[in-house]
Amino acid sequence: MSLPSIYQHKFAEKLTILNDRGKGVLIRMYNIKKTCSDPRSKPAFFTEKTMEPSIKYINKKFPNVDARSSTQHLGPVHKEKAEIIKVLNSYYQSFVDVMEFRDHVYELLNTIDASQCYFDIHVNYDLTKNYLDLVVTYTSVILLLSRIEDRKALIGMYNCAHEMIQGSGDPSYARLAQMVLEYDTPLKKLTEEFGPHSKAVTSALLSLHFLFVRRNQSAEQWRSDQLLSLISNSATMLSPASSDVMACEYLSLEVIERWILTGFLLCHGCLSSNPQCLELWKLGLQGSLYISLIRDDALQIHKVTEEFFGSLKGYGKRVADVKECKEHAVAHSGQLHRNRRAFLRNAVRELEALLSDQPGLLGPKALCVFVALSLCRDEVNWLLRHAEHVTKTKTPEDYADSHIAELLFLMEQLRTLVHRHGPVIQRYHVQYLARFDALLLSDIIQNLTVCPEEESIIMSSFVSTLSSLTLKQVDKKEKFDFSGLRLDWFRLQAYTSVAKAPMQLRESPDVGRVMNLIMFHSKMLDSLEELVVETSDLSAFCFYVRPFEKLFALTMEEPAMLRFTIAFPLICSHFAHCTHSMCPEEYPHLKSCSLGLCNSFLEEIAKQAANCIMDACAEQRKLSEQLLPKHCASTISKARNKKAQKQPPKKGEPERDKPGAESQRKDRIVVTNMDKLHQMLSELSLSINHVPSFTVFEHTVTPSEYLSSHLETRLNRSFVLMASYNQATQEIARPSEVLAGLRSYLAFIQSLGQFTCMDSSRIIRNVLLQQTQPLDSSGEQTLTTIYTNWYLEGLLRQASTGAIVLSPAMQAFISVPREGEQSFSAEEFSDISEMRALAELLGPYGMKFLSDNLMWHVTSQVVELKKLVTENMDVLVQIRSNFYKPEQMVSLLPRLTSADNVLKRMTIIGEILSFRSMAQSGLCEVTLSIFELATAAGIACDIDPALVTALSNLKTDSSSPEEEYKSACLLLVFVAVSLPLLASDPFSVYSIEMDGYSNNIHCLAKAIIHVSAALFTIHGKNIETHLKEFLLLASVSLLQLGQETDKLHSKNRESISLLMHLIVEESSFLTVDMLETCFPYVLLRNAYREVHRAFLLNKLPAH
Repeated sequence: MSLPSIYQHKFAEKLTILNDRGKGVLIRMYNIKKTCSDPRSKPAFFTEKTMEPSIKYINKKFPNVDARSSTQHLGPVHKEKAEIIKVLNSYYQSFVDVMEFRDHVYELLNTIDASQCYFDIHVNYDLTKNYLDLVVTYTSVILLLSRIEDRKALIGMYNCAHEMIQGSGDPSYARLAQMVLEYDTPLKKLTEEFGPHSKAVTSALLSLHFLFVRRNQSAEQWRSDQLLSLISNSATMLSPASSDVMACEYLSLEVIERWILTGFLLCHGCLSSNPQCLELWKLGLQGSLYISLIRDDALQIHKVTEEFFGSLKGYGKRVADVKECKEHAVAHSGQLHRNRRAFLRNAVRELEALLSDQPGLLGPKALCVFVALSLCRDEVNWLLRHAEHVTKTKTPEDYADSHIAELLFLMEQLRTLVHRHGPVIQRYHVQYLARFDALLLSDIIQNLTVCPEEESIIMSSFVSTLSSLTLKQVDKKEKFDFSGLRLDWFRLQAYTSVAKAPMQLRESPDVGRVMNLIMFHSKMLDSLEELVVETSDLSAFCFYVRPFEKLFALTMEEPAMLRFTIAFPLICSHFAHCTHSMCPEEYPHLKSCSLGLCNSFLEEIAKQAANCIMDACAEQRKLSEQLLPKHCASTISKARNKKAQKQPPKKGEPERDKPGAESQRKDRIVVTNMDKLHQMLSELSLSINHVPSFTVFEHTVTPSEYLSSHLETRLNRSFVLMASYNQATQEIARPSEVLAGLRSYLAFIQSLGQFTCMDSSRIIRNVLLQQTQPLDSSGEQTLTTIYTNWYLEGLLRQASTGAIVLSPAMQAFISVPREGEQSFSAEEFSDISEMRALAELLGPYGMKFLSDNLMWHVTSQVVELKKLVTENMDVLVQIRSNFYKPEQMVSLLPRLTSADNVLKRMTIIGEILSFRSMAQSGLCEVTLSIFELATAAGIACDIDPALVTALSNLKTDSSSPEEEYKSACLLLVFVAVSLPLLASDPFSVYSIEMDGYSNNIHCLAKAIIHVSAALFTIHGKNIETHLKEFLLLASVSLLQLGQETDKLHSKNRESISLLMHLIVEESSFLTVDMLETCFPYVLLRNAYREVHRAFLLNKLPAH
């Protein structure tokens, strides 16, 4: 072979391109296989019943399918030929790509054999690695092609449709169909193809012997060799980690194993003739039960090898060897790899701790990091592969690892260290290349006895490139690119590995040694990320979803592993590395799978953390409840009994521990529930806090937000449950008790700052703000809605029936006990402390919602009142005009209808407004602005803006403003002249203790003043004038009670007279002087004296 032809073959370029192309073709075959194996994703017409006869016919006649004369069988294909071409084109072209790839591989392998290249992983690493990669990739493509069940139907149907449209079949069809037929028994055909290449393949595999034996050792051997330990020999801690072939140190053991088993499967003849080949092959068979073709598509190597060798004559001994190795693998491989993982956890933990503390060691010890990552990745992938495919085993613990999370976490930590301290690594190696490697290489070149011109030019360029490197380039953050240098070294390996080359690389081992060192050092400058991906990519998890989820579930059940659970979602960020430009259609699926898994893991971690937090909150609430005033009764009772020297009852409830007893602990070994919760929360928080955010397929993921979201939902639900609201029985917890529980929850949430990096203040603000709205973010009812409904339905509705009475003296609604009826204590829900607690629970927005609902009920009563005014319009107009004429009033008053109803509705309005006033008084501690906001803040206003707004919305288009104004005036007239009717009510007795009436008519004062002020504000009239008119009418009506002859009608005249004083006190527009002009104060004084005298007489004991 002439010298120029050596350079023209371009082995380096072709191997690089074909390996990348082969990977793409392999992924396309994998995608087709997965797509066609799932009925949901395979082409639609493959699942149609009408197409089944055509598919069967094509499979039967393949490859000789006559598309023209077989119209009976191919009718459905003819109907959908255009759609078939459109859908199957990518499938068909993928098979054509396989055929073209095979042609190029044939050509290259034949040229390599003709050139008599030699392969040695320790001499020409890149050439040997790429050669073996190409052999294995090509084999994987063919094996995967043979596993696609619908391959004949896909190719045949496309060609039929093509012939129907174009008039002739596809030009590639004949060769493609022949190739598919040849590979129906793929291993038989492959061994025939690789017969001429056995020598080259065998020599390449034999060069792996020493490396494989050295790398494929037990955990005990690793431990005795102090593998990955930087502190085993302190004298060499700062010495650079080095090797004759650096890349061999972090070369994947899984890849080497695949090379060996696949290579000897194809070139099995050497197993009988070469004992070293047989030994290497047996070693490979003893390590794994499955080897990967691609992703989760694996080869059950012992079964496949046994079946293939069993079909060959004279291979009985090899079949026995396979069985023996399989038994060994089944018995020992699981334990071997389990022990390796246990060793790696400890070794990598030590390595990571040391490098985190002293990142400067990353410079000289960078190789140790990549070796550690490669070993961990191999063990994780082995576990994944076997956990998925090994279903029946006597030792299931070998294929499930509850501590795998720590190993994954440590891998992520090492990756992070490399990324974070990249400049440290660069500064070290740029000096190494310029000040050591360049000088050493220059000396070696000068000592070469033979160095042709082409090789000399290449090596001289190496020296000049390395010598020009400076530290300033690192300081200026310049981008390094040594891809050209590495390709030149690959070329040089190819030039000097040919039999007749003038310069033989194996005769100059120093060149290979120093160049391999330079290649690694150059990657430390420009390919750190690529090297990290090469040694630690765990994208296989994307295709082993079931084992992935199972390992995560095992981790969540192991308390000591909870801090490492973040490794699982972080691994999802690796999945972007398994995409390929030749198969863009799988990108959306990989993306959705990655995000789905990441989301489910983080959701589960956040859910567990939220459960832990909520359990701790519940414990804190229990402790807080012990301090509630209602629990101190027994303590007070005991103290009184002790003081009175009374004997306590012998039988009774067991003595309860006093609050604080839980903090007394005699032995630290005793672990409380709170201890367990704090421990678990600490572990989960370490996981959630590990990274602020990370990226998965261009999506930024923030772990702490998952916890925040779960906590918001859980807190909203818990706060509502605290109220214990039962709509059927109208039972509910007191606002003060709910507030105490809520405060204990919030106090614990605020303390979470020491555990998690989440914004606890934001969570609290969001949750409390949601509780002030009618519905929370999940559409569920809030405390605002629950308490609004209860106070309207449970308290005010009973107040309107007389079961509950407003007591101004106690500033609360109180229950009126009735025989045979069980009623709750209204004062426990409506006193000052409860109203303040309610206001703090609901906040200004919640109180506004409560106020709006109260106003709705007020307006509904006003609507009914206006109807009654309209019914009595004529009579009221006459009364208003003739109220000073007693003789006419006598005849007019009996003509009024529903006067009792008017007073009842006005009383209800007063009750509602009184409750609203009490509720808003609790908001005084909240400071807001004036007028409408002032009302929301609980600040009193002369004119209620909420009532004005509510009543103004009652205006109808049918009535004019004048009519509305007239109706408002007459409403006051109606109320004023109806007041005397209250005197006949036996419950209209003024109670000095309660400072009110048993039938709540003292609420009339608030209703009259606020409704009239609101109505006349709407109409722009003078409020004081109209209230004076009301006083005059009411005074006249009440004074006429003195002339009433029927004592039943004037029974409670004195009590009713006091209403006049209450009305004046309620209003800022009226004064006692105004009242004096129409209702003498002496009458009020006499009325108070009579009421007080009656009260004292009732208190006297009966004789």
